[in-house]
Amino acid sequence: MERIDVRNFIDGKWCEQEERTDPLFNPSTGEEIGSVPVSGPATAEAAIASAAEAYKSWRLVPIARRVSYLYKIHECMVRDTEALAYSIAVDQAKHISEARGEVRRVIEIVEAACSAPALMQGDNLELISSNISAKVVKQSLGVFAGVAPFNFPALVFGWFIPYAIVTGNTFIFKPSTQSPYFMQKMCEIFMEIGLPAGVVNVIHGHRELADTWYEDPRIAGVCLVGSTPTAKKMAEGCARGAKRSMLLGGAKNMLVVMEDADIDVFITNYLNSCYGSAGQRCLAGSIVAIVPELYDKVLERMIEAAKTVKVGDALDPDVYMGPLISRKAADNVISFVDIALNHGHGCELVLDGRRPELPEKNRNGYFVGPTIIKDVTPCNPLFTTEVFGPLVAVIKIADMDDALDLIRKSEFGNGACIFTQSQFYAERFSRDADVGMVGVNVGVCAPHPYVPFGGIKGSLLGTNKVQGKDGIDFFTQNKITTIRTVDPDKNADGTVTAKPQNVRSCVAG
Repeated sequence: MERIDVRNFIDGKWCEQEERTDPLFNPSTGEEIGSVPVSGPATAEAAIASAAEAYKSWRLVPIARRVSYLYKIHECMVRDTEALAYSIAVDQAKHISEARGEVRRVIEIVEAACSAPALMQGDNLELISSNISAKVVKQSLGVFAGVAPFNFPALVFGWFIPYAIVTGNTFIFKPSTQSPYFMQKMCEIFMEIGLPAGVVNVIHGHRELADTWYEDPRIAGVCLVGSTPTAKKMAEGCARGAKRSMLLGGAKNMLVVMEDADIDVFITNYLNSCYGSAGQRCLAGSIVAIVPELYDKVLERMIEAAKTVKVGDALDPDVYMGPLISRKAADNVISFVDIALNHGHGCELVLDGRRPELPEKNRNGYFVGPTIIKDVTPCNPLFTTEVFGPLVAVIKIADMDDALDLIRKSEFGNGACIFTQSQFYAERFSRDADVGMVGVNVGVCAPHPYVPFGGIKGSLLGTNKVQGKDGIDFFTQNKITTIRTVDPDKNADGTVTAKPQNVRSCVAG
């Protein structure tokens, strides 16, 4: 394949390469495939200046025209689905089938954002006092900036940029330096459709770039999908600078198996939840909690099913699970096996994926196979820490109350899923699970694009969740106007002057 030398995209054009770059790797093989800029303060300033200047005119563009740009983005993404999926499978190493799914989901998000004219409609209240009415309108705020994680380079673009620009704002986007290729392809689309210069700027670099946003008066808000420690740091910065913030943090999601669960349904969903994307997603199932009646049976089925998961190159159509993003990430997962086992309290490694069999070309890749540790206790670090890999902790619970109590005590509150045929169990779990997203007989409880996505507690810091009505609300502000009307046809003595008869329109001109 050709070398991928990623570049910054500011003011509608490619920038000269930065003096400093980081190598870009293919996690499936471990080989260097390109470079990505490590931008400094001057680049950050150029992006802010471009976005701020573009905002002056973009905010005045009629919403129908702004929507038309989203339609064009949508058309290009549909046309280029395979190329965009390939860009994810190369540097992020998500399996090509999952990369296609990610691109298709983003296409749906762009479609949903096209409903902005309906979602941005305001309110009117007549006669709140004598001859006084009030109206509420939604307006844009200015320049927003956002940081994406490595694991969903397309999805996070969809959560941030379409909603930001359709509501009249401009945007500065910092992809992960580990998976920047997708946004390189999207910038080509922005140029193709003639998106006005500065409406979207894409800059690459390390976390320090975000430090330039907090105190800058031209920045209205900051968005993030990342770890909870990073989200907390950004929340502090946004508070200092009085910025809006939409900050999605980490997770530790539980799959709860009740005594009446359909085991076949659970196993199918468990494989996708725990080993899809190599466990590198915020809604991955990392804890499987099983009631005593089914514990041994379900655990046996889990091990059997996990052994069928083929690990290998992200572009191999016969593979189910690709690599982790880096050698460091793979080593972290492996180290947690030892941490969990050394903690004691009787937990046991029942499936060891630390040395998966691989073809010759992939032996320098960053692979860990499906790994299962049973009889994990709530005090074990594996139960409480987000590992972000295909490492599953299996725990025995007494009943639903036990599961709900464990979920409630977690610092995270992203998602939780229950497997049951009981409507009572399903309704109670939906009501009482202390998380932002719940699944019933599904392993990944990701909401569809028309409703908000996001957790609670340590999984969400900031103002709003992403997408849907929450996405519109975050990127707009309500302006309220109070209006007193005076009848212009009444004279001071109360008499009425006849109206002219040369008005033809039936609506105000």
